[in-house]
Formats: sequence, C-alpha cells, structure tokens
Amino acid sequence: MSSTPPNSDVETPDYYRPRVMHVPAEKGVVKWMSGDVYTTMATAESTNGALGFTVCWVPPGHGPVAHVHKSADESFYVISGSLEFLNGDQTFVADAGDFVFVPRGTRHRFRNITDEEAYMVSFFTPGGGEGLWLEAGDDPVPGGKPEFWPPERGLALAPLLGRKDIDMEVLPEEADFNAPADEA
Repeated sequence: MSSTPPNSDVETPDYYRPRVMHVPAEKGVVKWMSGDVYTTMATAESTNGALGFTVCWVPPGHGPVAHVHKSADESFYVISGSLEFLNGDQTFVADAGDFVFVPRGTRHRFRNITDEEAYMVSFFTPGGGEGLWLEAGDDPVPGGKPEFWPPERGLALAPLLGRKDIDMEVLPEEADFNAPADEA
C-alpha cells in the first residue's frame, strides 16, 4: 500500500500532514516530587490541551496525599508493583497490569504499600495537572536520591493548586463522614 498522497495536482488532504508527537524515552522531563520520580512525556501544552502523560516511580511508603482534581480525569496503568488507591472513602489495591480511572471530582490518592518500588503511568484528560510537579518538583541531583517532603513543603504548593490548569484541592486523608456537619 502506498503512503504517498493521491494525485499531486489536487490539494493534499489534511490527514497526510505530519502531526504525530514522538518523545524518546530520554527526552521526558524528570522531576522529584516528595520522594517519587515523575518523568513527564506529554503536557497539556504539547498536546493542545488534550492530555498530560507521566511515567511514575513510587518507592515503598510513598505517593501523594489525598486530593481531588476539579476539572480533569486521571487514569493510571500499573506496570509493576502494587499500589493502594483511595476511592472517595474506600481503598483498594491495584496490581501490575491493572488500570484505574479516577473521574474528576473524586477524592483519591495512591500509596505504595509494598517493600518494592512501583512503576506506573498516569494520564490527565484534559492535560494540566502535570504542571504541579513540572513547576514545583525538584530537579534530579546526579547521584542523589529523592526525599520525602516535610508537611510545610507540601503546604507551600497551595498557590499552584488553585490555578485553572492544575485545579486541585488537597483533602484530609482521614475523615469522619458520619459526624454532624457542625462537628466535622
């Protein structure tokens, strides 16, 4: 089958125009985020807002705090290891080969509860959430190791969370859902 456009005397259809984005493995942007290592391969900016795509290495005991994305869905595919996910007020474990879809507006987080590093990919649709670690994450230090951040470092992220592209809110990890509103 030929890959050349039909009759060159006629205007070439748009689908022949090269538009595919290819990011070689070594060209992703690596950031350390509270002990995790995130390599962002595609951003909202590079995909015309369609998605953000990040490869995540999560050491034992690590992962983000409970949060909600107000204007983006987030999806995960676990490549190796096991991660505990928070889903509203419940938890479940996702193992290698599992897919997790978190609709916008859902309280969630993931945490590596094993003794082995977990490896997964994460997608934001539309993109934008990846801007948090791209802007606030640490640049890798050759020969160094990412460290877990103290609470005050996480609290310093507050100005970024409300931005339209990130639109995220940190939520309490534990909540008493049965308490009357004036006691909660």
